[in-house]
Amino acid sequence: MPDISDFTDPVVAAIYEQYEKRGETEKARTYLGASIIGKECKRALWYAFRWASTEKFDGRMLRLFQTGHLAEPRFVADLRAIGATVHDVDPATGKQFGFTHFGGHMRGHMDGCAVGIPTGGQKWHVLEFKTHSAKSFGTLKKDGVKKAKPEHYAQMMWYMGKSGMDRALYLAVNKDTDELYSERIEFDQVEFEKIQAKAESIIFASEPPPKISDDPKFYICNWCSHNDVCHGNRTPALSCRTCVHSTPEREGDGRWSCAKHGPEIPVHAQRTGCASHLPLPFLITYATAIDAGDGWIMFQRKDDPAKQFIVTDEATALPADLPLQQYIYASNEISAAKDHRAICDPEIEKFRTEFGASIAG
Repeated sequence: MPDISDFTDPVVAAIYEQYEKRGETEKARTYLGASIIGKECKRALWYAFRWASTEKFDGRMLRLFQTGHLAEPRFVADLRAIGATVHDVDPATGKQFGFTHFGGHMRGHMDGCAVGIPTGGQKWHVLEFKTHSAKSFGTLKKDGVKKAKPEHYAQMMWYMGKSGMDRALYLAVNKDTDELYSERIEFDQVEFEKIQAKAESIIFASEPPPKISDDPKFYICNWCSHNDVCHGNRTPALSCRTCVHSTPEREGDGRWSCAKHGPEIPVHAQRTGCASHLPLPFLITYATAIDAGDGWIMFQRKDDPAKQFIVTDEATALPADLPLQQYIYASNEISAAKDHRAICDPEIEKFRTEFGASIAG
């Protein structure tokens, strides 16, 4: 009998592949989302807002995310069936309820709102619907939303603060057993203000907040999509948000400005950057900035202070009076280097010098 232990069902593989193809077309969010503001690590939130790395999921996980969205209409129907009045979209627009703050740099979309909930009197409630694994559901029942799911708690608190409602209903389902759990949450003005202060400190910070741990295997860091940037000395991909010239502005609708090219950077341009790109020095974690000028930054490697290098943009010629350095890199080479040890490596420099090559990966 043939061994089929490694056999991949072609139907399942094809379905997962389609999810992955669709997932590849989705772009990183342009804003800091209310759904993630409750994360404990502020540094990870800053990296996400600055597009420091791209989180990729396989087809199975992408389908699992869709499962959560598919559950929402059923939750709405359940609440209506017990007599609640539910708005799953804004009656004025026919679209999902959405809120913004900090010049459009923070946004969130709540699942809906309802009145006539048992024990809720005539209070309107923010609605938040979630699906859980059996283990997660058990923790939720034991500890409640605030302790078990702080991200979900913060999300509801922000929606309450923005909408003016002072109650929220958290409705969750155990995906294994279809058991339901509900919890009514009361608005806390102090908690809301803490969330606002946290978001503001992340959005308008020009450098990343401190690490939550110096150990890459720390339980929060181990599964973080930014681990290789935060702990692995990997410089983020080139984009306007990783450039010294760009600034998130407080006025406008998610507006970023450029000190080189003008008061507003279109989103499509933000994603790729331009020839004037220079990396934020804090993102080159394996080196320290020791000097800078128009269009260039000089760094010194932390592991070998004798090795210095210059990062320059593609649009500026280095000044003639700048001391000659052995290592000079374009900004896009620094971003492309998958292994930071390639920077200032003598053997690699031979190829760059002799063949006019550049680091591409």
